[in-house]
Amino acid sequence: MAGAGPATKHLSTNGGTLVSELKRLSSLLKTRRTLAFAYGFMFAFVAFTVFLAFNPSSNSSAPWFSNIFTTSSVTSSSDSYRSQFSSIFSYFLPNNNKSSSQKQVHDFSTLPTQNTTRSNTTLSQPSGANNEVRDLPTLQNHTQNKADSVKPLVLEANQSSNGSIVSEVPYTANNHTQNMQNSNKDHALKPNQTTISAPISTQPANQSANSSTITVSPVSANQNANSTTNTVSPVSANQNPQSSPNSVSSVKGNSGKQGKGVAVKNEASNNTASLLNKQSNGSKQKNRTNSEASGKQGIESLLNCDLFDGEWVRDDSYPLYKPGSCSLIDEQFNCILNGRPDKDFQKYKWKPKGCSLPRLNPARMLDMLRGKRLVFVGDSLNRNMWESLVCILKGSVKDPSQVFEANGRHHFRGEASYSFIFKDYKCTIEFFVSPFLVQEWEMPDKNGTKKETLRLDLIGRLSDQYKNADIIIFNTGHWWTHEKTSKGKDYYQEGSHVYDELNVLEAFRKALTTWARWVDANINPMKSVVFFRGYSASHFSGGQWNSGGACDNEVEPIKNAKYLTEYPPKMLVLEKVLRGMKTRVTYLNVTQMTDYRKDGHPSIFRKQNLSPEERKSPLLYQDCSHWCLPGVPDTWNEILYSELLINEYQKRQVHKRHR
Repeated sequence: MAGAGPATKHLSTNGGTLVSELKRLSSLLKTRRTLAFAYGFMFAFVAFTVFLAFNPSSNSSAPWFSNIFTTSSVTSSSDSYRSQFSSIFSYFLPNNNKSSSQKQVHDFSTLPTQNTTRSNTTLSQPSGANNEVRDLPTLQNHTQNKADSVKPLVLEANQSSNGSIVSEVPYTANNHTQNMQNSNKDHALKPNQTTISAPISTQPANQSANSSTITVSPVSANQNANSTTNTVSPVSANQNPQSSPNSVSSVKGNSGKQGKGVAVKNEASNNTASLLNKQSNGSKQKNRTNSEASGKQGIESLLNCDLFDGEWVRDDSYPLYKPGSCSLIDEQFNCILNGRPDKDFQKYKWKPKGCSLPRLNPARMLDMLRGKRLVFVGDSLNRNMWESLVCILKGSVKDPSQVFEANGRHHFRGEASYSFIFKDYKCTIEFFVSPFLVQEWEMPDKNGTKKETLRLDLIGRLSDQYKNADIIIFNTGHWWTHEKTSKGKDYYQEGSHVYDELNVLEAFRKALTTWARWVDANINPMKSVVFFRGYSASHFSGGQWNSGGACDNEVEPIKNAKYLTEYPPKMLVLEKVLRGMKTRVTYLNVTQMTDYRKDGHPSIFRKQNLSPEERKSPLLYQDCSHWCLPGVPDTWNEILYSELLINEYQKRQVHKRHR
């Protein structure tokens, strides 16, 4: 000791030199008894320490050295200090009273939130009692004491920092290892168990006997960077007594200091919201794409489909407008108003064999017609179709007062032309009377009188008024069946020459050739779309329209094609003329489809007020050539609508190719 003096003489402890202090200590150890006691105490302390460190106990009462050798986690010094002494006390005093256990639980709620990693922890409740949900800060990889079945488990403070960042989502404690001591004691968690948080659905507070629930307290400000989250299935509401204690309640609230954990939570929430928005937008986009694809496939199916080869099928969603709702229908076609008792003739739709005919959407059709002129040119059967379309479209307009006839007319017979204006759409639906498409004429007879002829070489007088229309639907046919045209004697004229006799088919060909030449010379195919609606079948039985022909007992369509009439020779002439035209003309070949519908004519319900002669023999005066409205002409307009959709689709395809 003397040799140390020079090195330490300037050092002092509590006012004295280090040498003097050492001399004073050595004087106390000079007696042999004192020295023996000191060595014995040191040996006992070392032996006791080794015994505690290597005690092979497997339960949660093993002292803190067991935790030191079996955990790789690092805790704060204050938490380790508290955990070590708690373990020593539990080892020497295993029967701590209930109040001290509960005090320790409540003391956990007073721990500071900084530098602490949170996770979900499960508490066991007394048997038969409703679970009490407590807001506790919970730590991971903890050591728990055994407790009596009537006491809640005491949470130990030796926790690892490998926890889960808690967001405002219900969590469950997962991957627990249970240690069942006996049936009379609550489940005890093994020391150093790892609990990994996972989002699940909210667990109700009222659980069965051995299930346990807590509410995780707010996330601490400083979270561990290596936290993890596992996903598990939701826990059922009522757990049985053997269920693992891994249920938790909803997590609510944030800590007073919002740090990285909250930032991560908010970022996750924002990411989730963003993902949901993207999924929603993606779903909408997908639905829109699917809808467009479906519409495209529907249009493409119409391109390769014969719309006129099919059958009539019953469909109770028809007609397209309510009977009696359209005041514009001419009396001649208003069969219900005229007293027709049966209504089934309105309940049929046309079903092509190779495709599905789209139902006419009046709003969509009006959009296609916006700013345009659609014109019907022909005989009273085209007037039938014109009135049908006006009624269909008018029914979809929000303000019916914005639909009106240009000249204020309410009856549509006797004038040369009519025009309905759809003001909101700046479009017109027009009809020009031209039953032959060529001019009816008069020339002087030998006796100085005038005789009627048909100028096969002159187009109708009003042609200049409709040649610039956007959509034109022509027709002719029925007037070529009348007696004068059928016989063809001294009636047909070209130039100044009147034929003494001319076959009606030849006269028909000449008239259509005149029409076709005019179309090729006057219609701009880049602006106008041209249609020709074919011959509409009549169903006079026992005579013609003026000789007792009848159809009043017909209440359903023809169902077997073998009962249909032969295709009219005049339509074969029409098809040949159409093939020789330069201008593209779409042929609406309604002949066969109308031949099925012997039930669709006005028959005796063609007018309300009969003349005295008609009242005597009402069955002698029937209309079996025109059609009741609502009725068959509505389907012609559905086909027209489909053709316009096809035309619009083809224009879009051409536009895409030229981009």
